[in-house]
Amino acid sequence: MEDTLTDGVVTLARWRPEHRDVQVDTVMGSLDHLAAWMPWAIDGYDLAKGDEFLTRAASQWESGEEYNYAICTPDGELAGSCGLMRRADGWEIGYWLAKSQTGKGYVTRASALLVALAWRLGAAQVMIKHDARNVRSQAVPERLGFSRVGEEPAEGRLPSACSGVNVVWRLERPA
Repeated sequence: MEDTLTDGVVTLARWRPEHRDVQVDTVMGSLDHLAAWMPWAIDGYDLAKGDEFLTRAASQWESGEEYNYAICTPDGELAGSCGLMRRADGWEIGYWLAKSQTGKGYVTRASALLVALAWRLGAAQVMIKHDARNVRSQAVPERLGFSRVGEEPAEGRLPSACSGVNVVWRLERPA
């Protein structure tokens, strides 16, 4: 599996233990922004949660269950995180950005890199799911040519901004 992916603007780097401090600082610096949409951020974030994420990411990488990457800006700053997650019906992309990094196209670029990786892994389709109220997240699959295929109830504890309904998008592998 490729540890680094790039399109010449963004670079995706496999999460490593040495990224912990910058990962935790980035999350904590955007906690109000992230906690509105991300269940894992509702109760705050700290070094222990950073260690837990990085340990889980390493284990999932080795098992082939998920491939999680740091999203880095052209100047090497951590912008956020993205992942390609194995599902029964294909692969799913997930992502988050630091508040200061939104609106720059980084998640769209990162997601395009993950779609290409999914095709290299032999995927027949790639999914993106987001809360129905998260219009910024909705723009990503729209820009990449995904088709809106439905809605489903969200599971688990939901952040304050969430509607409780996930919009489901799918992109089929090109012929």
